Amino acid sequence: MGKQTDNWAKRRAWIAFGANLPSTAGAPIETLRAAVRDLKDADLAITAVSGIYETPCFPKGAGPDYINFAAEIETSLAPEALLARLHEVEHSFGRVRKIRWAGRPIDLDLMAVEDEVLPDIASVNSWITLPLAEQSVRAPDQLILPHPRIQDRAFMLIPFADLAPDWRHPILGQTVAEMLASRPEVEKSEVKPLAGLEILPE
Repeated sequence: MGKQTDNWAKRRAWIAFGANLPSTAGAPIETLRAAVRDLKDADLAITAVSGIYETPCFPKGAGPDYINFAAEIETSLAPEALLARLHEVEHSFGRVRKIRWAGRPIDLDLMAVEDEVLPDIASVNSWITLPLAEQSVRAPDQLILPHPRIQDRAFMLIPFADLAPDWRHPILGQTVAEMLASRPEVEKSEVKPLAGLEILPE
């Protein structure tokens, strides 16, 4: 499959990074650093990273705490090609997509590509409103943009807010800062900053 760069000018996109199990690269933080290095190429530049956070595994008790952060990128890849690139990197570190919400050596989620809505508003809305019980057993078989769970997850919103607090959800109409403000305080308090760790080299 080609990289699908034709007719796509460079645009901003945001990726959520997470890991809670070791990989061939080492501990979760080492895996995430290696993934950042592996993602960069002529079609994709990482322009900023958020703070690094520790987040309880979801559902609670299912495994070790996660290391989470977000990255802002500029890319000429079409959204589908960008998602395929993320899956390639996940696979290289041993990610196998079999069980929903299981512990994992790496998790790369494409949160948004500017104000792109894919495949259409009705489809995205159907995933946004999916009942929690179905979220645990169903996964989209195509790219959904924006990521349908952004507004529900403090561990996504807090790093996203470090990078683009004014990004506005093209369907919900709220900014990242507004969506974060609406999350319960107890949920936000569980996302703890980790000081003294770096993702990008000096």
